Amino acid sequence: MNLHEYQAKDLLKKYNVPVQEGIAVDNVAAAVAAYEQIKEQTNNKFAVVKAQIHAGGRGKGKIEGTEQRGVAVAKSAESIAEIANNLLGGTLVTIQTGPAGKLVNKILVAQDVYYEGANPVKEFYLSILLDRSSGQNVVMYSTEGGMDIEEVAHNTPEKIFKEYVHPSGGLQGFQARKIAFNLGLSGEAFKNCVKFVTNLYSAYVGLDAGMIEINPLFKTSDEKIIAVDCKMNIDDNALMRHKAVAELRDISEEDPTEVEAGEFNLNFVKLDGNVGCMVNGAGLAMATMDMIKLSGGEPANFLDVGGTANAQTVEAGFRIIMKDPNVKAILINIFGGIVRCDRVAAGVIEAYNKLGDIQIPIIVRLQGTNAVEAKKLIDESGLKVQSAILLSEAADLVKKAVA
Repeated sequence: MNLHEYQAKDLLKKYNVPVQEGIAVDNVAAAVAAYEQIKEQTNNKFAVVKAQIHAGGRGKGKIEGTEQRGVAVAKSAESIAEIANNLLGGTLVTIQTGPAGKLVNKILVAQDVYYEGANPVKEFYLSILLDRSSGQNVVMYSTEGGMDIEEVAHNTPEKIFKEYVHPSGGLQGFQARKIAFNLGLSGEAFKNCVKFVTNLYSAYVGLDAGMIEINPLFKTSDEKIIAVDCKMNIDDNALMRHKAVAELRDISEEDPTEVEAGEFNLNFVKLDGNVGCMVNGAGLAMATMDMIKLSGGEPANFLDVGGTANAQTVEAGFRIIMKDPNVKAILINIFGGIVRCDRVAAGVIEAYNKLGDIQIPIIVRLQGTNAVEAKKLIDESGLKVQSAILLSEAADLVKKAVA
């Protein structure tokens, strides 16, 4: 589950991680009030306004049809009102959203930390995530933070450092100090960075996060280390342990079909192909997608109905797949282990009858427990459903459907 910047920062503060303070608002009047409050607290007329969407690249992105950036600096109540008016209700297009962009429903009015004092300010990059190849969490960091971190990673990979954390011991003190040292910090900034990294790792573990990215990690002119931005996602499988965090979910930022699939306990991911697929088991789903590509098609989705497929889940799967206008055929590939094939076949027939006349080809491949009985049910149903027992047979039918 992805979180907005303001939500992630609120969670980090509970773990004593210093952040750029701000106030999230959803209308222009509230934005002006937030600006006045921040101005009074900081005695600084400058404030930063940030669009809150689940995507990066906001600083370079623009509101569709305008020159308004997703992150902007304001120096008066009037400019705050103008920026907020441009952002709220607009569609922000960034390198990560694609051309469709994302609707901006909230903005964050935050303190300006980019002022020079006795010491120069500096931007860094730092993230924590799981490295599946090593089975360890890894802290990735760089002295070159900011909007161009992707170019840094591509052009100068030697500037990206990695610190692996053994799962049995957690982040060690010497590792936190090594990170601060490699960032070129010293004195008070060095000490503050060690505390920051240690507390951030505690937040990562304590929240069951899948990823926390701080970009930029910022050294202020008075030697403080703070998170100016934060991207965070939480492991969906751990949300049962974090009910308060689960309530932060913003379904308006998610694909509507994926939200609908979740209501039926279906594991669904939308893709860009022309063959919809419905499968029981993630491994079989991946193999089915490979088979679709080898047959000349492109998978339109990943849809795992699990081991308890029935008429209701099959019908829900049909409805979700058919909402995609690019789908030219549907392949149902079920291996009957826990679930009996004849029950799935009955579910397919019932769902087909409920949905009415379906114009696109439907191919059903059932193998395993009661597969022969299942094929007989489908063949004798009188419906425009093509059945197969072998995967090669299903592949041939898919090839004909998309030819």
